[in-house]
Amino acid sequence: MEKNDQLLMQLIYMFHTSAMQGLGKIADPTGQVSRNLEYVSQTIDLMEMLKVKTKGNVSKDIEKLLDGMLSELRLNYIDEKAKSEEKVEEETKKSDDK
Repeated sequence: MEKNDQLLMQLIYMFHTSAMQGLGKIADPTGQVSRNLEYVSQTIDLMEMLKVKTKGNVSKDIEKLLDGMLSELRLNYIDEKAKSEEKVEEETKKSDDK
């Protein structure tokens, strides 16, 4: 594999890992687990831009890797966003009941 392909894969893995940390799925380097869905959304957008801008210029393996990671992140993002909305609804209902 050529050096630029390796570097691109490393960049894709960095984005993926960072987004998984933002989803609260894995701990950050300090050991903390936190969520930042806005950051995750931006990271997904960046990865999508990479996919569009590199179309036809990368190997099929890299395309498959990027597609798979984008699918995984989108599904997890939707799931975590739904959890956040449910939590807000529960807190609103509790405050309304008081």
